[in-house]
Amino acid sequence: MSTNYTYIIASRPEPAVALITLNRPKALNALCSPLFVELNQALKDLDNDASVGAVVLTGSEKAFAAGADIKEMKDKEFADAYKNRFLEDWADMTKIRKPIIAAVSGYALGGGCELALMCDIILASPTAKFGQPEINLGTIPGGGGSQRLAQLIGKSRAMEMVLTGRMITATEAANWGMISRVVGEGEGEVVKEAIAMASEISSKGQIAVQAGKEVVNAAYELTLAEGLRFERRLFQGLFATNDQKEGMGAFAEKRKPKFTHT
Repeated sequence: MSTNYTYIIASRPEPAVALITLNRPKALNALCSPLFVELNQALKDLDNDASVGAVVLTGSEKAFAAGADIKEMKDKEFADAYKNRFLEDWADMTKIRKPIIAAVSGYALGGGCELALMCDIILASPTAKFGQPEINLGTIPGGGGSQRLAQLIGKSRAMEMVLTGRMITATEAANWGMISRVVGEGEGEVVKEAIAMASEISSKGQIAVQAGKEVVNAAYELTLAEGLRFERRLFQGLFATNDQKEGMGAFAEKRKPKFTHT
């Protein structure tokens, strides 16, 4: 994976865990098109790296990402935005097969909230604040915020966030089912917890992990009957893997499995 990035920092805190840190501190990690070019490329590289089992995405203590870069957007015209599919590539990260864990501290607003929602698991520090304040700028969420929030927290709460622009706390986000949980009290604790979770996930068989991510995501797009059928087929398909034989064999023999990701 290339390390020649301007807007992100990529590192490997654990052998099987990749950490991507948004790196626009002066702009509170405001999201711009060049940042997403780097982020998408880094995630694609990690998806193709067999040594990586999971990815952690984070920002700074002050801001995960305080929103999209307004300076980049304010003078755009409809024809330009429509013809050039502005914001469409933001969703490329949802095509990554490996789990992505968001470690959120500080502001996750607008595009920053949408970025967190595109991750598979969200852990938040007590300082985290989530919101879709686009209404205050005369517009609406454009990176999936309205759709993902409605699925996660229901119509009324999504409407409140989108139509008032109100920020919610990490505790509210957890109570509403928007994030997994609030973790840590000290600086950097949420990132440490996310890395530990990513390391735990990376200790499993990669094929099963990726299948697990696929079936959970399918629940948002398929009917229950179709989803159950899809889950069952992937479950049955895993019986063709060496990891299934190793995992069940190790359980029967009361030993720790040694997955080979095959």
